[in-house]
Amino acid sequence: MPSWTDTVRFAFQPVVNLTTGGVAALEILARPESGDILAQARRDPELDGRLAALAIRAAARRETMLPLHVNVFAGTLADLGQLAALRDAVREAGRLPWEVTIDIGPPYTHVPHQSLLEAVSTVRGEGFRICADGVGDGDAPLRLLTDLAPELVKLDASLLTRPAAVRAMRTLCEQLGALLSVEGVETELQCAAAVSAGAQLAQGELFAPPARLPVADVYVPALSPGVAAAPRSGPSVRQFVRPAALLPATASAGQVRALLTGSPDVSGVLLVDPSGIPVRSVHRSRFLLSMSGPYGHALYADRPAAKLGDPPRTVGVDATAWEVLDVVADGERDRTSDDVAVVDHYGRCVGVVRLADLVRALSESRVEEAAGLNPLTRLPGSDAITGEVDRRIADGLTFALTWLDVDHFKQVNDGAGFAAGDELIRAVGRTLQHAASGTTRVGHIGGDDFLVLADPETLGPLAGTVLDAPWSAGGRPVTLSLATVLCAPGSVTDHRQAAACLAPLKQAAKALSGASWVLGRAGLPGHEVLRGSGAERAQAG
Repeated sequence: MPSWTDTVRFAFQPVVNLTTGGVAALEILARPESGDILAQARRDPELDGRLAALAIRAAARRETMLPLHVNVFAGTLADLGQLAALRDAVREAGRLPWEVTIDIGPPYTHVPHQSLLEAVSTVRGEGFRICADGVGDGDAPLRLLTDLAPELVKLDASLLTRPAAVRAMRTLCEQLGALLSVEGVETELQCAAAVSAGAQLAQGELFAPPARLPVADVYVPALSPGVAAAPRSGPSVRQFVRPAALLPATASAGQVRALLTGSPDVSGVLLVDPSGIPVRSVHRSRFLLSMSGPYGHALYADRPAAKLGDPPRTVGVDATAWEVLDVVADGERDRTSDDVAVVDHYGRCVGVVRLADLVRALSESRVEEAAGLNPLTRLPGSDAITGEVDRRIADGLTFALTWLDVDHFKQVNDGAGFAAGDELIRAVGRTLQHAASGTTRVGHIGGDDFLVLADPETLGPLAGTVLDAPWSAGGRPVTLSLATVLCAPGSVTDHRQAAACLAPLKQAAKALSGASWVLGRAGLPGHEVLRGSGAERAQAG
């Protein structure tokens, strides 16, 4: 009678890096030819553990070098703890634990959470990575999600119709130090929504369907990074991580040569110690050049490959793309094309980044940024500010949005000339930039109108600097008007509603004489007059 293992086949689905367009890993999916063994595995932890081990063995038979994702039910991990069968299969396959991510899936109901957390701590200590799977379409409590502190969170594509929820999950991932992935992506529109929401990874039929043979070539639409995808401090190195080609530090030059000649897409090999810490970096071109020289193969084939390697360049998983460029710039000139190893908090290699990926992404972001600058002041336009407003709303932050303009600016231009008017606008922009501090953002939205987004506690000094300055144009004294709306968490839903709350405050400020400042609170009636007299003006600027 055939064993149940004879009726299970496995398929591989690529997990795609949305920044590099490359395959970051392969998820191994069980495909029973008959019966409902997955439903049995949900109830039988021992069976589920054996399925996970079989998945690793199936990947080993396909000789894939890519990192692997293996599915395990939450109840299985809580019950079995160490997943001995999976650990044995990983060792027998010659894989390192940190090349394997355990995708913990629902249901979580009735699973002893403390036992689950203890089991996660155990397998993580051995080097396995943790993914919270099925978030948004399952029953994973948020408290448990934060306690798990996974390296990856997978969202169902159905959540893309609720962008606020996806942005909120992206914010949680940033605080947990996790990557965000969307699974079940079937259309280019869904892919664009995932990028816009800040997801770094995705998988689904759009890129490549599950297949019996692992694939490295996937279809990725040409997409521009979403506004939420790159913090101002620079995009995270996590967005650019590619799978690393790893061999033991004791590997011979012949072993490295076999790997490189059999894998033309591999740009280099990292030699790691038994703990997975990089000790030498072997660059593809330099290595093969040495091996192909006169007597090269005879001299080096049986010798340690480390002799043909260099000290590895490494950055932590929390580094930004700019920090990686600093590492490259500080190194030897002939190593600028070397991969940079990305290491976790234990120093273990989790992947590599390529200089070309970083330069391309950072160049595109600078071009996009430059295209949005006001040509007069070189300040960003309204899109940059409103995008940041939406991010702060999604993050649940309190913020102050301020509109500023020059009083009677048409009269200034008519009386002093447009050149004097332009110089005044540039001077106001420079003063705003110099007075901005911390997370304050300054934008020039056209003409004499500026927007300032700031934390409430930093707004007072900035307003004082701008309003107390002796402004003039062509010898004519000039005053400014400010209107501020304070937005507490939940008081506005997006930048459009914040702007609507600001509009009547602007009119109130313009109705005051002299330099003026009016402050209101979103969702509450009335406003405070912080500067300016109550006399109404006959004209508005």
